[in-house]
Amino acid sequence: MSVARTRAVSLLGLTGALVEIEADISDGLPGFLLIGLPDTSLGEARDRVRAAAVNSGCALPPRKLTINLSPAALPKHGSSFDLGIAVAALAAAELVDRESIERVVHLGELGLDGRLRPVDGILPAVLGAAQAGASIVMVPTANGDEASLVPGIRVVPVACLRDAAIWHGGDFEPEPVEPLVRPRAAESETTALELSDVIGNAAAVDALIAAASGGHHLLMVGPPGAGKSMLAARLPGILPDLEADAALEVSSLRSLSGLGVEAQLEVRPPYESPHHSCSAAALVGGGSTVIRPGAASLASRGVLFLDEAPEFATTVLDSLRQPLESGEITIHRARATARFPARFQLVLAANPCPCGQYGARDIACTCSPTARRRYLGRLSGPLVDRIDMQLRVSRIDSAQFRLATNGGSTTVSSDEARGRVVEARARARHRLRDTPWLLNSEVPGQWLRSGEQRLGLEQTSAIDRALESGSLTMRGYDRVLRLAWTLADLGGIGRPDASHVGGALALRRSL
Repeated sequence: MSVARTRAVSLLGLTGALVEIEADISDGLPGFLLIGLPDTSLGEARDRVRAAAVNSGCALPPRKLTINLSPAALPKHGSSFDLGIAVAALAAAELVDRESIERVVHLGELGLDGRLRPVDGILPAVLGAAQAGASIVMVPTANGDEASLVPGIRVVPVACLRDAAIWHGGDFEPEPVEPLVRPRAAESETTALELSDVIGNAAAVDALIAAASGGHHLLMVGPPGAGKSMLAARLPGILPDLEADAALEVSSLRSLSGLGVEAQLEVRPPYESPHHSCSAAALVGGGSTVIRPGAASLASRGVLFLDEAPEFATTVLDSLRQPLESGEITIHRARATARFPARFQLVLAANPCPCGQYGARDIACTCSPTARRRYLGRLSGPLVDRIDMQLRVSRIDSAQFRLATNGGSTTVSSDEARGRVVEARARARHRLRDTPWLLNSEVPGQWLRSGEQRLGLEQTSAIDRALESGSLTMRGYDRVLRLAWTLADLGGIGRPDASHVGGALALRRSL
């Protein structure tokens, strides 16, 4: 008998690589040999495939079966190879058409009864198959809608191994089975949050709109109850919908993390708020054999909010320094290297001191100056230097509260704020139309300091003096320039003037 071949997909991060599955049935003692660098969960496919074939009415012959996964040096993990291994074995036993299985990429986990279980990461796997030139992919019924989100590829959903064998020309009678389904994903809790719920703090609301317009990172410091968490939770609501590429990236990350993807791409920016007890691996991703994305990657194209930021371990916070610059997280392991997108908007919230009352009206702070410096000193200088906007948030007074409860609040709504953000981003995109950048926060400082976009000395005198005195680093200088362009876009001005640069510097040094 000749060797039967089909294909599956091995995921490393969000990158999918085609894997050829070869099956050979030969004389010798009955056995099932799986080679090609499989991990433990993939090695257990031997028992799942044999039991599923028997219970599906298409039992494999009692002979020596060898399955090779090629390329052998590529790490392979997970149960999504089950379906490909099973149909390759059936083709080697001449129970299905060999030419048919060669044209199809197979993804799916087999249950012992022969039904196909949904697997995580179907969207990036199908996307990787399409990019590698595949035209047909067979997936479990529960993953059919998700796989269909990838354009230009034919998706064949099947409920069980018997149905897959029949589709590939097997001489079997169809038998109705109840397909396994995936639980529906929980609805997002941030969609109903309204910016107009914020009472007072007009300066903080304006800063939030500026941060959304340019994609700038934000640090808020203030006493408990000042509204820092409330403001951060409403930031995703004033961001515009994701474009097609960004929506595909966000949906792929959700799929890989097992969060579920419905019949359409996720178009709203994600929002992640990990607890301050999380580890570095939980924040940036990791794993020994299976490398998974962390909260920073899941927040890509959206907002990563770290409440009580000084309570995070310093090593955990500093693990964000490289992603803040590159927009990507690279995780190295002995056998593999995985890359995940991490183009998130970072929002940090912190109390001004351990007791939280420093600077509050009518409440005395019990912390010494040394304790206050040590507390905020947990946020390292290199990390804070990468934060574009550093804002002090105060509690509202009774007059502001009475004014709001009597209908006199002038806080803008989320729809109004989103409209301003969309207009500002449109101006920035028009200005950057001949460049690879979309937001002001993405523009490198060297580009801002050269050519026609270079500001004159009369506009940059304030930050020039700050740079000369050492109170502003070169990185901070560039970030002030980016924020100044955002403020100009919000004001409908084609070019920042001295007031915009001064306002940007004030927002960076307001602590």
